Amino acid sequence: MPESARTEGPEGYTCDLLVIGAGAGGMSAALSAALMGLDVVLCEAGEQVGGTTATSAGTLWVPGNAQGAAAGFADSAAEAARYLDAILGADDPRGLRAAYLASAPEAIAFLEARSELRFASAGRHPDYLALPGAAVAGRALSPLPFDGRRLGRDFERIRAPMPEFMVLGGMMANKADVQALAYRWRSVANFRHAARLVLRHARDRLTHARGTRLVLGNALVARLYFSLRQAGVRVRFGMRLRQLEISARRVTGGMFEHEGSTRHIASRLGVVLATGGVGHHAALRAQLAPAGVSPRTLRPQSFEGNRGDGLDAALRAGARLERHRGNFFWQPVSLAPRASGEPGLFPHLYLDRAKPGLIAVDADGHRFVDESASYHHFVEALLARMRPGATTPPAWLVCDAAFVRAYGLGTIPPGTRASALRRHEASGYLVLAHSIDALATRLGIDARTLAATVSRHNRHAEAGEDPDFGKGSTELGRFNGDAAHAPNPCLGPIAQPPFCALAVWPGEAASSAGLATDADGAVLDTDGQPIAGLYACGNDMASIMRGAYPGPGITLGPAIVFGWRIARHAARQNPHTPSSSR
Repeated sequence: MPESARTEGPEGYTCDLLVIGAGAGGMSAALSAALMGLDVVLCEAGEQVGGTTATSAGTLWVPGNAQGAAAGFADSAAEAARYLDAILGADDPRGLRAAYLASAPEAIAFLEARSELRFASAGRHPDYLALPGAAVAGRALSPLPFDGRRLGRDFERIRAPMPEFMVLGGMMANKADVQALAYRWRSVANFRHAARLVLRHARDRLTHARGTRLVLGNALVARLYFSLRQAGVRVRFGMRLRQLEISARRVTGGMFEHEGSTRHIASRLGVVLATGGVGHHAALRAQLAPAGVSPRTLRPQSFEGNRGDGLDAALRAGARLERHRGNFFWQPVSLAPRASGEPGLFPHLYLDRAKPGLIAVDADGHRFVDESASYHHFVEALLARMRPGATTPPAWLVCDAAFVRAYGLGTIPPGTRASALRRHEASGYLVLAHSIDALATRLGIDARTLAATVSRHNRHAEAGEDPDFGKGSTELGRFNGDAAHAPNPCLGPIAQPPFCALAVWPGEAASSAGLATDADGAVLDTDGQPIAGLYACGNDMASIMRGAYPGPGITLGPAIVFGWRIARHAARQNPHTPSSSR
């Protein structure tokens, strides 16, 4: 819309579409709507964009994507539907699953063709469950790296990754980078890769507070924000939603708190809620937590500024909260010491759990899971074994110093020698002992139980088989294991003192429960009818996966695709939108 047609008063604005929340879902909805010819205002409660997306891996689960096909991987929406049917059943309430599978490649193609978003096939990146229709490769997309220098001063608007996921005082690294840096002396290619990274970072630090070579979720966020600027979308920071404004039974805008004052923004076509889901909303977290599990053992990993404002406002407007099995998507986390005194939450995704020479034990010293299972399924198994009301660490990753030197453990990088582990013990991050019995005593576990668990594991590791949980028997496990280790890439002995244990807790990576919507993201009321003018995407929208976790990127994929679907639906309501833009 031409600048002269915009209405801006002393208290607020009027626009075609009002989007609230600057994570992947909100920015995708705002960008898509602007590219379709709508006048968009995007409001963010904080002073940076990205939210939880900025600290994520940035992977999208997009069955039948063009990038995978171009790379030679065979996949289709039909095969993905077969896979999801095997997990969730053939029933597809309100057609959301079918809508996602049908439109995901189209949404990605639209954004790539008309913005700075760029994706590449993640190649071999197996789905998380061995069921009919599962894919080993081609189904996951990764954002291409982005040069943050292109943002100029607005580079500071991109929320930084977790400190524990950066090296050399602020350099981002993806999986390939980590391998090159950790094993830089193993090959000329690794050394060259590592040298390029370090030299680029050294130049960056002369002018920037952190590295400007952005990868993973930070690259996705930066590409979205750069594209929003190019599309002329107005982004308003420091705007915390207080309530939705309703007129004639239609949502017509929002009321915000901004620097101690009230601001109103009116919308002609609708309001999109993309504020991050449950987040740190204490009452909703308690309401949706697994039965019998103390909230003190559950660690929310979402952006600390996410307080559930979108869900609160929608529920007050008559929306329905849709609950799912488990209600959350999970990741095991360890508590990483920080200078501030408040520990960071380090997610144990793939770098350590699947490698040979590590087991996970519960509070009684028993193994309880295939340690190479996906992060979500690992925590599901952990929750099933937790003592009701327990507040002590529910599980421990147990290994030896040789394992840590080879693969790292949590925030401790590969290459760390046994003598250097004392520093991590002194910080409270790691527990060390010179025997398994002594380690058990330090953990408060019966020594005979832990010794028997380790002994049984070692016998099976020597044979290369895990009859108890099948570690190393799945595509996912072998993918994240050590391909150079035989006979099983995921099994190895725990034999060389000192022995190590690291406490892990259930981390809430995102909420699966959320606002019930139709296939175009329109929020439904308690009677199942659309609330006129109200949409939701991202984690504010109840997940189409209904609490299941089929593969990598099943939160960001739907966030972006339903953001695009919402924009298309809103544009079709606008008589001034050219049909070619819808």
